[in-house]
Amino acid sequence: MLRGLLSFSSMTMLSRVLGLARDVAMSHVFGANAATDAFVVAFRIPNFMRRLFAEGSFSTAFVPVFTEVKETRDHAELKELTARVAGTLGGVLLVVTALGLLFAPQVASLFAPGALDEPHKFDLTIELLRLTFPFLLFVSLTALAGGVLNSFHRFALPALAPVILNLCMIAGALWLAPRLQVPILSMGWAVLVAGVLQLLFLLPAVRGLDLLALPRWGWNHPGVRRILRLMVPTLFGSSIAQLNLLLDTILVTYLVTGSQTWLYQATRFLELPLGVFGVALGTVILPSLARHHVATDRAGFSGALDWALRVTLLIAMPAMFALMLLAQPIVATFFQNGEYTAFDTRMTALAILALGLGVPAIALVRTLLPAFYARQDTKTPVRAGVVALVANMLFNFALIALLFVLWAPPELKRLPWLAGVARQPGLHVGLAFASSLSSWLNFLQLWHYLERAGVYRRQPGWTRHWLRLGLACAAMVAVLAAGLWLWPWAQWTEVRVATRAWRLAALVAAGGAVYVGALFAAGFRLRDLRAH
Repeated sequence: MLRGLLSFSSMTMLSRVLGLARDVAMSHVFGANAATDAFVVAFRIPNFMRRLFAEGSFSTAFVPVFTEVKETRDHAELKELTARVAGTLGGVLLVVTALGLLFAPQVASLFAPGALDEPHKFDLTIELLRLTFPFLLFVSLTALAGGVLNSFHRFALPALAPVILNLCMIAGALWLAPRLQVPILSMGWAVLVAGVLQLLFLLPAVRGLDLLALPRWGWNHPGVRRILRLMVPTLFGSSIAQLNLLLDTILVTYLVTGSQTWLYQATRFLELPLGVFGVALGTVILPSLARHHVATDRAGFSGALDWALRVTLLIAMPAMFALMLLAQPIVATFFQNGEYTAFDTRMTALAILALGLGVPAIALVRTLLPAFYARQDTKTPVRAGVVALVANMLFNFALIALLFVLWAPPELKRLPWLAGVARQPGLHVGLAFASSLSSWLNFLQLWHYLERAGVYRRQPGWTRHWLRLGLACAAMVAVLAAGLWLWPWAQWTEVRVATRAWRLAALVAAGGAVYVGALFAAGFRLRDLRAH
């Protein structure tokens, strides 16, 4: 599992770094305006469905069933299952994609109702949605190929596939945008091309396993039916954080122009710790947990989950503190150039502060969910997800109202409430904070259900692990706080980009070195992880 994690994480790290380069290119070329907001909405809709069908529901339902057939049946049945799943998934998503293209105006009005009063922005959202929506079909088939490879413990290539999307979007922003009459459409074309290329990238590896076959419709195939039964509840349970963000997208369309982009850019910085380690751990341990469950090895199941939880906390806790402390320096360094202003930097940094509080919760949820899916228990995460989703919506309205009362000047408070909210910047922070609170609520519920089921027993050494982690985080926070005393937040939007870059590099290097050094000084060793 450690080798698989390192393999997956290294490829995902490359993808996330290029993802950051992509966002830097977008902020430099387009800035934070109505056109960028339109693309964020248009891309978030198929991207959200990708999280459901690809990284979320489908993968968590497919891998346990595929692993069981792989361990207990012959190769011919495994190949037949792959062909039937590919045909059924592709057929269903082909219909979904066609409906999405046909009813693009209705979909756009559903997810961006606040843009209806801005005809140009709304029309642009529709045009971009028609370009980006087919991405769902191709990336979901890519997820099928990735699930097959992951089940054979080949994690590197599936983790590398998103690099193609980032490269295409960078090329779209820097090369294609200046050549188009409507520059932002370049991002829609980049997403469409990337979807096709990602699928083509993984097919040779699937062929190398002798599992590449002509897709066949398999609605009545027993394996497909089992996957479908597991998928239906996980469509909701596995992607509660994404569903929260999508609902936030609907609400944020009513806020001041730029709010979509500020919130989108803030979530990008969470992708590094969550993608490199949160998603990576969930992906790596799912086949192992499924194998332990099939073999009725309760001790092995509990030990694998315990190992994953320790690794998650080693990354998620320092990531939370570092993101919150360095929010404005990070945004100013990477984004504040070209069309991205100092005001945009401050608004994005505030969103990172609020979202950063939820980093450990989201990472832990992604680690705990495979423990339910490996046992083919898909109902429990749904119950937890429903509660978290309802709570998130209540938190959204309550926090937006609270921030409006605290921040809005008297002249805005005299306007009708919705009109006043639409003119007050900064209210997107309420949405970000609500997402963090609901993520913690989701985690606490899953933890409660897991302990009640009795399938996980904490291994010895947790008290020592918490003490080491607390000491290392405290040392890192002290170093970063000293650096920010020397270079206060307010200065980062005023100095040159080169100055921001070397200061941020110094803070990151110092904070990272002190954290790792304090861990090892407190007695942590890599063998502590290998022992599990």
